[in-house]
Amino acid sequence: MSWYRPADVGFAVRQQLADIGLGARLFFRLLRLVGATFLRPGLVRDQIHFLGNYSLAIIAVSGLFVGFVLGLQGYYTLQRYGSSEALGLLVALSLVRELGPVVTALLFAGRAGTSLTAEIGLMRAGEQLSAMEMMAVDPVQRILAPRFWAGVITMPLLAAVFSAVGVIGGWMVGVLMIGIDPGAFWSQMQGGVDVWKDLGNGVLKSVVFGFTVTFVALLQGYVAKPTPEGVSRATTRTVVMASLAVLALDFVLTALMFSI
Repeated sequence: MSWYRPADVGFAVRQQLADIGLGARLFFRLLRLVGATFLRPGLVRDQIHFLGNYSLAIIAVSGLFVGFVLGLQGYYTLQRYGSSEALGLLVALSLVRELGPVVTALLFAGRAGTSLTAEIGLMRAGEQLSAMEMMAVDPVQRILAPRFWAGVITMPLLAAVFSAVGVIGGWMVGVLMIGIDPGAFWSQMQGGVDVWKDLGNGVLKSVVFGFTVTFVALLQGYVAKPTPEGVSRATTRTVVMASLAVLALDFVLTALMFSI
């Protein structure tokens, strides 16, 4: 006797396709609402403060310690080849190309993404979204869209803070602790980091990650079951799905950027 039935498989596939369709419709609807959202800039401003300001501490501290580690590991690696003066270049390229956008996105998913999912999920459980629909207020435009565009704006800013603090951490380890010449540290960095190729690619990655993490968080909260268990599971799914999406997109974007 077979352990599955074809009807069950068909139902599961149809349900997955329906979920993908719902997510695609919601995503394009959020994109179409960009004009209407910024007609009320106060809503976006408040969400930028909520997502960015409250995430700033963990981003800055994490960037500082990542810079410390890059400074130590980079120095001991470059010292083997007599290139310890290039430590500044190594730290800067590692941060602006990869670690800045990726680590910031992972931290953003854990801090701000879970908060967004829990907030929207609790609104769903408390029937606040249904009440808004009964009053002819579009919850997607009033609740989801300001949070979505605030996350897209906040993510590159946090990635820039992470990279800047990380460079300072690398400078503290390399120059103040190890004793590398500060002129060589900064001149190698200035000469080797390209504004458009390196910084531009990092900014592009952070924008894409902002779209991805914020949308996953809002979608999971919007479709969460209106129960405490449903909200908790949606919050867990946000961290898992957003983290995997960030890592997968990082590989795709890196492959495309280096092949051009």
